[in-house]
Amino acid sequence: MSVTTQVSDQAVVGGPALPQERRLVTALPGPRSVELAARQRAAVPGGVSTTMPVFAAAAGGGVVVDVDGNSLIDLGSGIAVTTVGNSAPLVAQAVGDQAAAFTHTCFMITPYEGYVEVAERLNALTPGDHDKRTALFNSGAEAVENAVKIARSYTGRTAVVAFDHAYHGRTNLTMALTAKNQPYKSGFGPFASEVYRVPTSYPFRDGLSGPEAARRAIDQIEKQVGVENLAAVIIEPIQGEGGFIVPAEGFLPAIVDWARENGVVFVADEVQSGIARTGTWYASEHEGIVPDLVTTAKGVAGGLPLSAVTGRAEIMDAAHAGGLGGTYGGNPVACAAALATLDTIVADGLLERATAVGEQLTARLGALAERDARVGEVRGRGAMIAVELVDPATGEPDAALAKAVAGAAHAEGVIVLTCGTYGNVLRLLPPLSIADELLAEGLDVLERALGATR
Repeated sequence: MSVTTQVSDQAVVGGPALPQERRLVTALPGPRSVELAARQRAAVPGGVSTTMPVFAAAAGGGVVVDVDGNSLIDLGSGIAVTTVGNSAPLVAQAVGDQAAAFTHTCFMITPYEGYVEVAERLNALTPGDHDKRTALFNSGAEAVENAVKIARSYTGRTAVVAFDHAYHGRTNLTMALTAKNQPYKSGFGPFASEVYRVPTSYPFRDGLSGPEAARRAIDQIEKQVGVENLAAVIIEPIQGEGGFIVPAEGFLPAIVDWARENGVVFVADEVQSGIARTGTWYASEHEGIVPDLVTTAKGVAGGLPLSAVTGRAEIMDAAHAGGLGGTYGGNPVACAAALATLDTIVADGLLERATAVGEQLTARLGALAERDARVGEVRGRGAMIAVELVDPATGEPDAALAKAVAGAAHAEGVIVLTCGTYGNVLRLLPPLSIADELLAEGLDVLERALGATR
């Protein structure tokens, strides 16, 4: 088996000098990947599953090269992590330099400048010009959990409201905040208490305006939770695992205004939507909202584990000394990677690039939707775009179709992810270093995969 389509010798920006091409020299998975998969089954628990049956050997630009020499088009970015491209030059250099200097001291023991500089940068980049503070952690779930701790400490209240279709992580508290049972929650309870769920804005399915959807949510909060008990509301400005749901215009501002009027901390979970992914630093900017607290992770450190909670100084300072932190939080190597990632976004114009990628995606997929009634909706912002697949006769979610299309694309060397509460959404999160021609080819493969399922 041999498929090769040459696009260019280099990525648009960043990454190692890998040929930017889709190249299949074996069926997927190849023999070396099959061998490693057998070792994985013998060494790694079955609960840690994988989407693609191939093992990576190198990555950069818009491709991932596996151990058998196959080169795959990357439309997933490791779930929105390698936004600036895999092994982006500034990131790789910064990581090497910092590792040579020191890899760890624990910021709570002997602090270092990198942590402070990352905090300063995030204080400046998150929405709003108020006085801010930032604390650093390791994962998105850890950031969310600490945001809840901080909100409870500040308000003296305990209840937290999350929304339908939410995904906030896999720790006990963040599983309680997460809506989707399989595979995230089933069998892992009981979960943390004082977490409540209300309807979100899902225009494709509820048909409500933003203000109408907000009133519905607020009414339920006031009747079933009580403002006097509520520490925080937490929402993803664009829901990720829930299906890249973009709320109707006016929904988020109405929730923010209500929260502020009632002394409730508004937390924007921007773990997936933040750091240039949607064409702005944070997706909250598209609605003009200023959250009290913002969580950041995924794309912030070019592939290294780092997360953050950034927020109003008076709220962030509410926790007592020693109440926030962790052994590895704000690791110096991860901080160096984050600073280089932020520099790369500016130097390479990646905010504008995300917008251009989004225009290319929505133009192609929008045209596809006009021809194929199984494409119920194309939605998203910037380089965070989803395709919701449905039964054209009923409009009901078609998870089997999404699974089949993704599987066919995988077999042809294109990494595409699924999501959605109903499992019927294809999500596209290409690295911003991908070449236009390579992105177009990936969409060609995806379109053929959809056509082959008729």
